[in-house]
Amino acid sequence: MSPTIYRSGPYRFFFNSREESRVHVHVASSDGVAKFWLDPIVALATCHGLSRSELREIEETVKEHENEFREAWRRHFGQ
Repeated sequence: MSPTIYRSGPYRFFFNSREESRVHVHVASSDGVAKFWLDPIVALATCHGLSRSELREIEETVKEHENEFREAWRRHFGQ
């Protein structure tokens, strides 16, 4: 299960339910995918197919919504 937690333009932000326990968010668009750590700070973990400008835009969105994403993580994973 990969619940969508936020959408912005072409980007879908979501969690993978059966993955590592470190807090992070996945992002997908028709161009590619990325994974951003939320702990200890917002940082790019992996990406495929996204340009630098797309990654900058996505990172800004993750930073803007970091608290919401952390709360969604706690609700989803029960932590």
